[in-house]
Amino acid sequence: MTTTTYETETRIGPTTYRLRASADPELFLEVAGTDTSGALVAEGNLRLPADAGGPVGKLLSQVLDALGKLGAPPPKSGRHRPANANLPWTGDLDEDLRATWLAAPPGTPTTDLIRAIAKQLERSATSIRSRLARVGCDPDIAGRPLSPEAAHLLGVQGRHQGEFRGKPDSDEAGEE
Repeated sequence: MTTTTYETETRIGPTTYRLRASADPELFLEVAGTDTSGALVAEGNLRLPADAGGPVGKLLSQVLDALGKLGAPPPKSGRHRPANANLPWTGDLDEDLRATWLAAPPGTPTTDLIRAIAKQLERSATSIRSRLARVGCDPDIAGRPLSPEAAHLLGVQGRHQGEFRGKPDSDEAGEE
């Protein structure tokens, strides 16, 4: 029987890996990895029956891929999550949001104000916009309180024009 040999080398980071595979009649696989100074940093041998090469190769590929993912840092999502994302709103935060919104001078661009408040409170612009109605503010016009009609349309209960209650959507009266 003829001996078949396959050799290859690849560099991954600072390590150079050499692979030598031969079949005579069993499969024999030898792996060695050396760093830039030539020091051995990885090595291993594997002996397999001749008909096991394909299935075992597939198995090793799956295992090594899974192990590599375990040690890898989590992928970056590309989305920034504000520091206070998903944290509950407090009465003080609601009051600050309402006061900041209603203090805006006429003609202030709504989107710019929402972004500025989001940055200040370390929340997303979406969370600020959705919270504005709950604290009695018109999310479409900076500086304007939410009208009773708009509160009804937005499904916000317990909000009236110019009135702010102590707790969102509650019957507990608060001060403005």
